[in-house]
Amino acid sequence: MSRTTVATIHLGALRHNLARLKALAAPAKVMAVVKADAYGHGLERVARALNGEAEAFAVAALGDGLRLRAAGHSQRIVVLSGPDSASDIVEMQRLALEAAIHHDVQLQWLAHASPMRGRLRVWLKIDSGMHRLGFAPERVAEVHAQLRAMPGIDPGIGLLTHFAESEVFDGERTSAQIACFMEATRDLHGPRSLSNSAAVLGWPGARGDWVRTGGLLYGLSVVDGRGGADFGFRPAMTLSTQLIAINRVRRGERIGYNGSWTCPEDMAVGVAAVGYGDGYPRSAPAGTPVLVGDRRVPLIGRVSMDLITLDLRDAPAAKVGDRVTLWGPELPVETVATHAGTIAYDLTCGMTRRVLFVEDEN
Repeated sequence: MSRTTVATIHLGALRHNLARLKALAAPAKVMAVVKADAYGHGLERVARALNGEAEAFAVAALGDGLRLRAAGHSQRIVVLSGPDSASDIVEMQRLALEAAIHHDVQLQWLAHASPMRGRLRVWLKIDSGMHRLGFAPERVAEVHAQLRAMPGIDPGIGLLTHFAESEVFDGERTSAQIACFMEATRDLHGPRSLSNSAAVLGWPGARGDWVRTGGLLYGLSVVDGRGGADFGFRPAMTLSTQLIAINRVRRGERIGYNGSWTCPEDMAVGVAAVGYGDGYPRSAPAGTPVLVGDRRVPLIGRVSMDLITLDLRDAPAAKVGDRVTLWGPELPVETVATHAGTIAYDLTCGMTRRVLFVEDEN
């Protein structure tokens, strides 16, 4: 193994998190969102771990649906961005995928879908206030009728929207979006899907028939200032490496590129084999916590492509070869993300190909 940086995916945590989501969302069913390579955890790996429990998967693109079918998964699979071209529709029919429909050009393509290939299940996406994808509320009945009239479309049309700030549990914007969705779909039949992970926690009135949960499935925070563990979820990824050098550096000497950190005294400086070339955030500043063994120490100097440097004054027994944990159950990824000025999703999705992925059942 040429690098010591390892992402350990905790399969037991994934199963625990899905079971907790099912309990919280009931009687609604759960779509396990596995887009972006399952938030960096590995699409096929996560789907395999959840195969006996997941009632449906949601992905961002047709290619992910193809990968899941190739891996033998027979669950319902919803492509959240729908078809990107007319040719996608034929492939979606072949693979028995479901498509979110959010734009007029997709309606033009769907009008030519042949029922001989199997009727395509679709979800009509409604822009209830996020203003990203979806039909305006006043057009929903018209578009629904168009879809119902298309011979290649399954008549059981789903109704879907997405919340902009459901992590604000008392926010007016989500209340307004729920009301907008309910009014726009009042006279329409079909399964409803409104809630993402945060809405499962904070908006019980928006359960609908299906919830679409991503972040919490991986134990990631969906509420500012609170971690997934605060809601009973377990982190599904540990990122770790090794200490590959310990140097004695004199007071006043500067560390790393551009000497951005100065030693306040003679001290031990550790070097760990991880950097932005692995997906560790270059934006992480001095003071970002890292675990050496079980001791929390601060990052010092700039993150480089392959290495980081650590202040080992609080870990005097540290030695070369010690395990270094960048994030995991004992050091939440949300903590690192906050220091780096980003979100946990960004970090787990950012793992590069040179990181070794391993699995355990914890």
